[in-house]
Amino acid sequence: MVRFHVGGKVVEAVDLMKRRHTAWRLDVLPFVFLYSIWLFLAVPSLEFTDALIILGGLAGFHILVLLFTAWSVDFKCFVRFSKVSEIRSADACKVIPAKFSGAKEIVPLHFQKPVVGPSSSNVDEIYFDFRKQRFIFSDQKETFCKLPYPTKESFGYYLKSTGHGTDAKVAAAVDKWGRNVFEYPQPTFQKLMKEQCMEPFFVFQVFCVGLWCLDEYWYYSLFTLFMLFLFESTMVKSRLKTLTELRRVRVDGQTLMVYRCGKWVKLSGTDLLPGDVISIGRSNQNGDDKSVPADMLLLAGSAIVNEAILTGESTPQWKTSIAGRGTEERLSIRRDKNHILFGGTKMLQHTQDKVHPTMLFAFCCSALLTSELQSFHLKTPDGGCVAVVLRTGFETSQGKLMRTILFSTERVTANSRESGLFILFLVFFAIIAAGYVLKKGLEDPTRSKYKLILSCSLIITSVIPPELPMELSIAVNTSLIALARRGIFCTEPFRIPFAGKVDICCFDKTGTLTSDDMEFCGVVASTSNPDLESDVTKLPRRTVEVLSACHSLVFVDNKLVGDPLEKAALKGIDWIYTSDEKAMPKKSNGTGVQIVHRYQFASHLKRMAVVVRIQEEFFAFVKGAPETIQDRLINLPSQYVETYKKYTRQGSRVLALAYKPLPEMAVSEARSLDRDVVESGLTFTGFAVFNCPIRPDSASVLNELKDSSHDLAMITGDQALTACHVASQVHIISKPALILAPNGESFKWVSPDETDTISFSCAHSDTEVEALSDSHDLCIGGDCFEMLQRTGSVLQVIPYVKVFARVAPEQKELILTTLKTVGRMTLMCGDGTNDVGALKQAHVGIALLNAMPPPQTGDATSQSSSVDGKTAKPKKPRPSTESSNQPVPSNRHLSPAEKQRLKLKKVLDEMNEESDGRSAPVVKLGDASMASPFTAKHASVSPTLDIIRQGRSTLVTTLQMFKILGLNCLATAYVLSVMYLDGVKLGDMQATISGIFTAAFFLFISHARPLQTLSSARPHPNIFCAYVFLSLLGQFAMHLIFLISAVNEAAKHMPEECIEPDSEFHPNIVNTVSYMVNLMIQVATFAVNYMGRPFNQSISENRPFRYALFAAMAFFVVITSDLFRDLNDWLKLVPLPEGMGKKLLLWAAMMFLGCYGWERVLRWAFPGKMPAWRQRQKQAWVAAREKKIT
Repeated sequence: MVRFHVGGKVVEAVDLMKRRHTAWRLDVLPFVFLYSIWLFLAVPSLEFTDALIILGGLAGFHILVLLFTAWSVDFKCFVRFSKVSEIRSADACKVIPAKFSGAKEIVPLHFQKPVVGPSSSNVDEIYFDFRKQRFIFSDQKETFCKLPYPTKESFGYYLKSTGHGTDAKVAAAVDKWGRNVFEYPQPTFQKLMKEQCMEPFFVFQVFCVGLWCLDEYWYYSLFTLFMLFLFESTMVKSRLKTLTELRRVRVDGQTLMVYRCGKWVKLSGTDLLPGDVISIGRSNQNGDDKSVPADMLLLAGSAIVNEAILTGESTPQWKTSIAGRGTEERLSIRRDKNHILFGGTKMLQHTQDKVHPTMLFAFCCSALLTSELQSFHLKTPDGGCVAVVLRTGFETSQGKLMRTILFSTERVTANSRESGLFILFLVFFAIIAAGYVLKKGLEDPTRSKYKLILSCSLIITSVIPPELPMELSIAVNTSLIALARRGIFCTEPFRIPFAGKVDICCFDKTGTLTSDDMEFCGVVASTSNPDLESDVTKLPRRTVEVLSACHSLVFVDNKLVGDPLEKAALKGIDWIYTSDEKAMPKKSNGTGVQIVHRYQFASHLKRMAVVVRIQEEFFAFVKGAPETIQDRLINLPSQYVETYKKYTRQGSRVLALAYKPLPEMAVSEARSLDRDVVESGLTFTGFAVFNCPIRPDSASVLNELKDSSHDLAMITGDQALTACHVASQVHIISKPALILAPNGESFKWVSPDETDTISFSCAHSDTEVEALSDSHDLCIGGDCFEMLQRTGSVLQVIPYVKVFARVAPEQKELILTTLKTVGRMTLMCGDGTNDVGALKQAHVGIALLNAMPPPQTGDATSQSSSVDGKTAKPKKPRPSTESSNQPVPSNRHLSPAEKQRLKLKKVLDEMNEESDGRSAPVVKLGDASMASPFTAKHASVSPTLDIIRQGRSTLVTTLQMFKILGLNCLATAYVLSVMYLDGVKLGDMQATISGIFTAAFFLFISHARPLQTLSSARPHPNIFCAYVFLSLLGQFAMHLIFLISAVNEAAKHMPEECIEPDSEFHPNIVNTVSYMVNLMIQVATFAVNYMGRPFNQSISENRPFRYALFAAMAFFVVITSDLFRDLNDWLKLVPLPEGMGKKLLLWAAMMFLGCYGWERVLRWAFPGKMPAWRQRQKQAWVAAREKKIT
């Protein structure tokens, strides 16, 4: 078998496979032989019943093999595919995604001859489609590569674009890239239901139902089956709702003018192809904003677009054409995004440019024909901007966001790996019990083999609790409702327990920890006087003019829109900006500043510039990052660096202002000046200082998180000094800070005030960074990431860093995946769609929609807003559900079945009553909410506390449910094996009362409310720990001693007659005592294993559960003391011998106190701890280094 290492962000490797012929598949051929052997050997030689048992076993094994092909991709490959070493022999491939990018898949391998065209060849094109992306086999690289798009060509290449000139070229492009659509097939209810029914737990539940039918429990079985399908259908309905909302995201099918085959033609947006030259502008119909149908590069004209759908920023962005860029310079989508219109964004305004001199020169230099030049630069038929299409479909920025939402991680369900391992632990005891029954049964030749096999099967299924998924759903569902009442919605409910395990919380800064609004503090006009001056009248005239005119503010529908920082500056100096691009002082009749040309802010340049005219003079005004502007000044003021760093260390945002006079020229010349000419030889005129206020509750929320044993980190695009200051204000940083900064060719750690410097060595980064993190809080910038990736130091450095500054969205994702690699449970809280990758990768991703302040704590009837902006009706407080008192039909010994009906009914009633609260929100793309498991309509980080609080509550509730179910099932295994063979059974009413108490207990413990204050103690994150095992084994031993002692004591008073194992139920003293003991064990199990403080309400605070416990204990005392003979007769309990009742009460008290003491000792000896991630980090680093070497 050949494995191709792709090594991309999506695909790690690809294995070649060939589909076996149906007759040769390993789930067909071996079973044909087995069935043949059964038919020709077993049927003639065995009794018919025994032969049927063997056939049933074969059929069960065959079904299990078929199911495993659905559950495991590797097993499916082994059974249905063969490995091949030659690519042309393969017809499928197993795709192994990159780490944390979802599960493996088997996809078809396609061989296709290219469509006839100018560059076509006779060589087959080999490719496969994986998660809406095409990967093509490259003979040169000898591996699969992503389908290339024209996104990295020179600007000269794009300026020469004339679209697809012939129908053959159009056909070849359609064949290569496909249509510009989001083809995500809407799954039907039936298909999703089939997926849900193929889950291992559901299959097991149906298997249990089948066994119960064989043992003649028809009523239970059919009712349970009906309830199971009803339960699963509600889950499917919820998934269908979310997927339906995804289908609403589609390419705008608007009609556009496209330049094809030498002429402008009308085409739908879904027919666009990479390389098409199109005319695009704002729609004139009804004033609707037109969506951009694909990613495209502006060749002529300018536009204002709303990119909120991609970035989460509501500030409109100004897009300009590539006129004036060097023809040899290559396009970089990340760097040159101010020239690119991204798919899905809204066009708010557009301007059609005339032919620019620079473009004319570029075209002339490229020796284009005059007719082509004229046809390209003729006024577009509809007056739009000219653009060339770069990417279409799922490769656009909007398509990438869709792929992130759909495929980036595996969905979390109740059927976790831990649940499966826990069940294997219980199966071990079940097999011992079943083996005991089988051994005893085989010793009796008169017993039916059919009944014996059925009894063993029932023992195993009774130990594996069929109600486990429902019990977990009750706990999760309760938290889901509580969060919905707080305005927090969840699209993946089974991530809630993850919130209880979180040990590191990461936060975005702007818009999350701080407000989106900027405050203008003033200007430092001279470095000789570093004090802020906010009085405009005392500022130099030129400084005020630079602030008033050097900005990107525009008018859209008579409303001024743009960067809040620039609005704050205009407001701070008391100037106004008019729709004719002129800045004027508001109060005096001073001279206005007319903007002639703008050079938009570029993130890679970290500055912007404008050419302005004041009266008849031309000036260049520039503003930008101080470190960028300082290299462009004629004379650098003496205290320049010290002054701006003084304010950045205080958390302020500082912009350097500069200008230069320009010679007399025509307006057309001023508009065609080269950017480098405009932005060089500048005169410094001041620092503008802005503050972004920290949200009122950010510091208190993060302090509570820190006090509750959580590490904190900040991930921001802001400057490192500013980020460190804000981090210190909100308790992320508490020790002296060190920032990793470039130092020529190397890097060094520098303190914010630059008094301490420590060299950084990549060779010893593992020990150096760990030692530094003990005494300092570390900060790194985005410029350090490339160095860390290049030197393989990511795993050694990132886990120890507290503040990440100047990071891009892809780097945010890298930080989260690195933290997950070293074994940390991560929470990410952000507000924009630029956080989508990080929100999706985090175990708990929380998107803040900044819609309203959080509701008051503790008000169950408080209103919560739905995600689409409509206010939901206040929910009425729901009274506690009472236990059902309906009688349960006869069941001799199968206790899970008795409990099943009541529990399922409770779950479904709960879900139906609270369907509004638990349903996933109908969300709109652009809020980051669809990509995030949690969405909070709050303008604060306080939802983080709510989610962790509910997560810890759900986690401890789930843990106690596992323990209770485990103890109940171990007791059931004993009852069904040893005691069942001795003739001990339960009566109808006895089973009914037991089932009612169990259902009530489970319901009430799942309704325990979390405590308002987060504790510094941590819950146990896993079922598999010494605490759980020792607790289970110790309590089970005490239960067993109590049960055996009581039954043996009762057996002394039994007559000598033999009790047949398969006989009907008859009241006797052994049955009576065993029922009483079972009831007390049940009560003790719930009371002892209930986990209250410091996470949930204690038993005394959880009143429904307390009342249920008291009622069960009172009931036990009453029936044991025989106070009401009629009640005992109704329950078919015989009178106890003299003194035996008191002995049972004493033993029960001793058993309860023993279990309670054992549990308390274990909780003290094994407290929850922070995970030991440092050891895991070292292992991950060693593994990564070995992989790199190989």
